[in-house]
Amino acid sequence: MTVYVDNARIPARMGRITARWSHLTADTVEELNEFAVRLGLLPEWFQTCKRPCHSRLPCTHWHFDVVDAKRDEAIRAGAKAIDIREMGAITSARRQALLAGEGR
Repeated sequence: MTVYVDNARIPARMGRITARWSHLTADTVEELNEFAVRLGLLPEWFQTCKRPCHSRLPCTHWHFDVVDAKRDEAIRAGAKAIDIREMGAITSARRQALLAGEGR
């Protein structure tokens, strides 16, 4: 199992924080949440769709947004640094696995 953090570094203001934000995800939601706790991320910061994505499929792009300092901390803690395009490939693979499981 692997935890990933991309290099999106999207400039944005979230609440009081203006920073560059990237995405932290993992092979499983459970692994992601366990890793997030170790980084000090709050469970309510977990992001997923409130309704099914891509018609009736469950969300495949669940993640935490992290600022550069947390991104660096995640890498030091063992997360694999990836390119934003790889993040897209990960979510695509999740969607394909769901479709395959439905017999499509």
